[in-house]
Amino acid sequence: MLTRRGFLQHTLAAAAAYRAMPCGRAEAAARPKIEISLAQWSLHRTLYAGKLDHLDFPAKARNDFGITTVEYVNGFFGRGTMDFHAAARNSGYLKELLRRSGDAGVVNHLIMVDDEGLLADTDQSKRLAAVESHKKWIEAARLLGCRSVRVNLHGQGSAQGKHAASVDSLGRLGDFARTMPINVLVENHGHESSNGAWLAAVMKEVARPNVGTLPDFGNFCLSHPWGNPLENCAKLYDRYQGMAELLPFAKGVSAKSYDFDEHGAQPLLDYERLLKLVKDSGFTGYIGIEFEGQTQPEDEGIRKTKRLLEKYL
Repeated sequence: MLTRRGFLQHTLAAAAAYRAMPCGRAEAAARPKIEISLAQWSLHRTLYAGKLDHLDFPAKARNDFGITTVEYVNGFFGRGTMDFHAAARNSGYLKELLRRSGDAGVVNHLIMVDDEGLLADTDQSKRLAAVESHKKWIEAARLLGCRSVRVNLHGQGSAQGKHAASVDSLGRLGDFARTMPINVLVENHGHESSNGAWLAAVMKEVARPNVGTLPDFGNFCLSHPWGNPLENCAKLYDRYQGMAELLPFAKGVSAKSYDFDEHGAQPLLDYERLLKLVKDSGFTGYIGIEFEGQTQPEDEGIRKTKRLLEKYL
């Protein structure tokens, strides 16, 4: 049997060996290849109605759904007490969120960043202002212990012009975030970004190790600003082709789900096919539940999405 000193020496040696592992090996030793996280947008109706405070989201994820990794939406930071721009810079507020997530045994994984300017705009002054506006969320992500932020590639101009603008913006943000170290991820989220080939070409040209994609199962409507609608979409990109094009650059996956049918399935999405694409790509990391149904309770939708993921993973 180990003495107390021997036990401590053994523990310290094991910890040192773990820290010395290359990152990929350390992660593989610590967790399975693919895990489930919960995107805060799944509860957007509850949050907007004031029935859940942003600071209580980590505890709800753990206590109500058994999920221990979360993905935040920047628009809910500080809601009710301060605006979300100020919340990103308020170290007291961020430390309180970090404390509550730690108390709940929850890992802060990602912040989805919206409404901070147009990173794909061909107007350089607008684009550079947007780059600067995003930086505070990268710093907030570092304080919270997140691995990534998610950004959007929106803006005015031709597809070719927005491609060049996106490469410039992502290169600047990637270089800023690399030292923290934080990943900068792009979601297929409307217009050109919902075109898998276009976004993959942007990723290839950016060529930064900490810049990647967050492929979303649902956002492939090219004719909508946010890419969301599945029904009545005037121009829909093939989602299975799009997922295949974006997965080689993925550092996260968004498992979008809508209202379920009576069999607990997604009538508008082939989840089995989508998850086969994810697994066959060699992806490792988190798949975030993002329920967006309109007629069913959000808690129910989250649980059903989780069961669907577990079934095919």
